[in-house]
Amino acid sequence: MKLHTQALSSMASHQSYGALFVGFIIAPLLSFFSGFHTMDFIVGGVYTWPQMSRVVALTLAFVILSYEFVYKENREQALHSQGIRMSQQGLKAILYSCFVPYVLGVLLLLSLVLVSQ
Repeated sequence: MKLHTQALSSMASHQSYGALFVGFIIAPLLSFFSGFHTMDFIVGGVYTWPQMSRVVALTLAFVILSYEFVYKENREQALHSQGIRMSQQGLKAILYSCFVPYVLGVLLLLSLVLVSQ
């Protein structure tokens, strides 16, 4: 029984490392990339099907990643800790891991456009 409990705790720690990796590395990078390329599409003015499909795919990946891997993981962790209400912790995680990097990507492209003109 003790071995089974240790195996479960080991699996939980590996799962939390994966959630931290996604929440602090993958999600912000994808969000930044998505924001940059979405604004590139809007500012660029060349609205072709390949570019539009790329922006739609990036936006869908951004939304799915935000919900499935950031919001749900933090909501489940909040269930276990009960320190902060579930919805607040999940929304804070999406704000810091996804929305802020997305806005930074948008602002970077806008600043590059303003500097180049």
